[in-house]
Amino acid sequence: MIRLLSTSLIALSVAACSTTAAEPLASASAAAVADRPAANAAVPIEPAPLSELVAEVELPFEKFTLDNGLTVVVHEDRKAPLVGVSVWYDVGSKHEPAGKTGFAHLFEHLMFNGTENAPADWFEYIQQMGGTDVNGTTSPDRTNYFQTVPTGALDRILMLESDRMGHLLDAVTQEKLDNQRGVVQNEKRQGDNNPFGLLRYEIFENLFPKGHRYHHSTIGSMGDLDAASMEDVQSWFRDHYGPNNAVLVLAGDIDTATARAKVEKWFGAIPAGPEVVDPVVTVPTLPAEKTKVTTDNIATTRLFRMWTVPGSNSPEAVPLNLASAVLGGLSSSRLDNALVREDPVAVSVSTFNYTLEDAGVFVVQADVKPGVDPAEVAAKLDAQIAEFIATGPTADELERAKVSSMAGVIRGLESVGGFGGKAPQLAAGELYMGDPGHVEKELAQMAAATPEQVRDLTRTWLSRPVFNLVFNPGERTEGGENRGGAATGANAAGLPSLAELTQANYCKPEFCEPVSLATFMQAERDTLPEIGTLSGLEFPDIERATLSNGMEVYFAQREAVPTVSVLVEFDAGRAAETRADLGTQRLMLATMDEGTRRLNSTEFAIAQERLAANISAGFNADWTTFSLDGLSPNLAPSLELLAEFIRQPGFRTGDIERSRAKLLNALTAELKEPNQLADRALRRTLYGDHPYGLPSSGLGSAQRLQALTASDLQAFHDRWLRPDTARIYVVGDTTLAEATRLLEASFGDWQAPASPAPQRGYDAPIPTPHQRIVLLDRPNSPQSVIYGGQVLDLRGATDDLTLLGASNEALSGGFLSRINMNLRETKGWSYGAGGGIGTALDRVYYGVRAPVQADRTADAITEVQREIDEFVTTRGVEPNELERIVNSNMRELPGQFETAGDVLGGVVTIVRYNRDDDYYEKLADTYRTLSAAELDAIARATFVEDDIVYVVVGDAAVVRPQLEALDLEVEEITLEE
Repeated sequence: MIRLLSTSLIALSVAACSTTAAEPLASASAAAVADRPAANAAVPIEPAPLSELVAEVELPFEKFTLDNGLTVVVHEDRKAPLVGVSVWYDVGSKHEPAGKTGFAHLFEHLMFNGTENAPADWFEYIQQMGGTDVNGTTSPDRTNYFQTVPTGALDRILMLESDRMGHLLDAVTQEKLDNQRGVVQNEKRQGDNNPFGLLRYEIFENLFPKGHRYHHSTIGSMGDLDAASMEDVQSWFRDHYGPNNAVLVLAGDIDTATARAKVEKWFGAIPAGPEVVDPVVTVPTLPAEKTKVTTDNIATTRLFRMWTVPGSNSPEAVPLNLASAVLGGLSSSRLDNALVREDPVAVSVSTFNYTLEDAGVFVVQADVKPGVDPAEVAAKLDAQIAEFIATGPTADELERAKVSSMAGVIRGLESVGGFGGKAPQLAAGELYMGDPGHVEKELAQMAAATPEQVRDLTRTWLSRPVFNLVFNPGERTEGGENRGGAATGANAAGLPSLAELTQANYCKPEFCEPVSLATFMQAERDTLPEIGTLSGLEFPDIERATLSNGMEVYFAQREAVPTVSVLVEFDAGRAAETRADLGTQRLMLATMDEGTRRLNSTEFAIAQERLAANISAGFNADWTTFSLDGLSPNLAPSLELLAEFIRQPGFRTGDIERSRAKLLNALTAELKEPNQLADRALRRTLYGDHPYGLPSSGLGSAQRLQALTASDLQAFHDRWLRPDTARIYVVGDTTLAEATRLLEASFGDWQAPASPAPQRGYDAPIPTPHQRIVLLDRPNSPQSVIYGGQVLDLRGATDDLTLLGASNEALSGGFLSRINMNLRETKGWSYGAGGGIGTALDRVYYGVRAPVQADRTADAITEVQREIDEFVTTRGVEPNELERIVNSNMRELPGQFETAGDVLGGVVTIVRYNRDDDYYEKLADTYRTLSAAELDAIARATFVEDDIVYVVVGDAAVVRPQLEALDLEVEEITLEE
């Protein structure tokens, strides 16, 4: 889950902003400047007070404990017929003994592979009941399992969760263990294969000494994973997965009395397990400053500065999170201002405080601007850190950090489950702090934090010896296959053996011998509980209005949280460009994000932060979009800021140059990342010069990016962003009348130019299918990334793809699809594989993706070919697949539209593709009447395996000999742009 105010280590870069003085407009024609609307005198920035935001976070709950020690937390939320069910176990990789690294995570995988009374794959049951937001995760501190289910399926999901808590062991076989071991090892390879994939090892191995509980990676080492035995499985389950070591949260359409009765029924007879004693984990300090230099297949040098800091169980964590936001987390952060704008020696900077339970890692990073000496950037980075340690944040900086953080929590609490909703917030509070409502106390602590407190804690922790890590571009000198494990032998001080853990520290005498739990409550578990009455989807009414300038407004009301989401879309997208001018739109949008005519970049960022308004721009194949996620009390000034962003771009010379440098770096990085390489190559191979053949990133050649001028950006803006090609969507806690009134004030005076509206270009011919393997060499890759695709004779604007998508669910569209179950669950060659139908106005495509271990590349392609061929010839949709397709699609509908963002996406789809307003409400009837013959017919008329082109990105020395043994042409290419 996303812990409050923490940033995932995966998110290793953020958009950079910094302060500049307002510059004159550069290079745009005088006529273009004259035609722009005059800037408003001022955008009224009058945000709701901080106290009002704190008051919005109300998370009432009731808590009780069963006789066996299971802690249960209940939160009632009747907005939808859904219940978020979250089970958190107090066991993670910090509990692993020497020689058993990665085992907590491996065991998490085994928990999805069936139980004594429910032997099928977990996702089979979840999809049949219409569950959404389904997953399980492992951290150093805990393992959790969660899903959101229709209220009528609550008994069934509680039976299933209790069955894997109390009735698992007899279902775990050596075959399942071996298979999931392979899956996890491919998950490790997949992570290691990416640029910066080895960073996770560098952080923890260097900051935490050998023997420390956070020294080793949660993914573990290959050797330890290979050594995991059935005896380990048995011991791990008995020692850690008892009800007294777990927290169960039910959040949603449920009350405490009902919850207590159901939980007692399903969990009450599971006996308590051994008392688990959490290991003592300290916050270590390096004995001296430490520096390490390594190389990786990356675009530019990245500099890191890292310190260990207190964890989330410390009152010092919240102020340190605020310090991180001010130093490098906010768009207007100190580092952005100093190193990206005022003195642009870096293309991006960021800071985040990664908080585990008992310790954390405070990380500062900077990507060196190509052509700049890394030593110069390092010196300036260190100087800024030193100045921040000395002075701390200003009151205004701290206020903006608080507002931005609190708004994120408010938005997350719209969901009852998932990664950041109510159930995980309650579970985390109980597991870590013994208080399900701890999030409210954290927000109160945040509101009370002072600049002096933040300064003093920053000074305390960041004045200690630092770990300097430098990633330089180049060939990797080591892989991750031998990393991630804890030290063994003499170096394993403080790490007991498994036997010591089992017999001495963790095991009560009565549980030291194997105990079968299969006899408990067996009569009630012979069959799955019936699914009760399920409520159908009630999609919000779509209300409509038209502004005085003709702009259409589409509105749906959602009142669960005080937020509003707005999307302004224009008929443009990548289809507004050709290969020759590709990159213009991407640079235009990046520069627009740097400020307006009135507000320079930092001023624009500060305005958003004060309002807790997230404003952004993007595009896909057919549309260019501008979005606002705001708080309803701040809606009026937020919409004014959005309108200024769209209508009055600054296009200053300095902004353009900074954006250009970022995008040139992004382009270099894209040509090194295996999935982006594969996507680029496949799109170009399938579509040629058609707009859909352009890279999804919107980045063309470095030469084109370097040649673009302010006039080019302004011309694209004036040609494609105009009110007569725009629509506005609003969903949230307001009314159509109020939204229309505010939109009229911000957009109503925007008049379309006299010139005809431009038309997207879909005329370029699509190449005739020519099946082959297109190989891109990426040396030393432990995995190969396989992309396959075929352009279909279907158009999104005119053809309803619902039935084709349903048919593909059996073949490749989901966890239980044939291709994923084959390559992941049966063969163990991949962490996950699958495919789907693209969505676009013009010709759509079918695509399949399979990252696999390098030595199984050709075998995987053969299996994909076989699965597709069988599906469209001899083995169409089978009865169990049809049942799952029908039930899951009917029953998932309420869960698919729980949040305002979900509803916004639905409204957009209805309007874009000219569907009836009740389209989603009628989908249940569409699925209910499906037949296998109907699905088979559409698949056989659409999928042609002989037309599929396969792109492989991998180590050619390993892969090419395999591919040449197949009955397919192999074409090796190099992508330079």
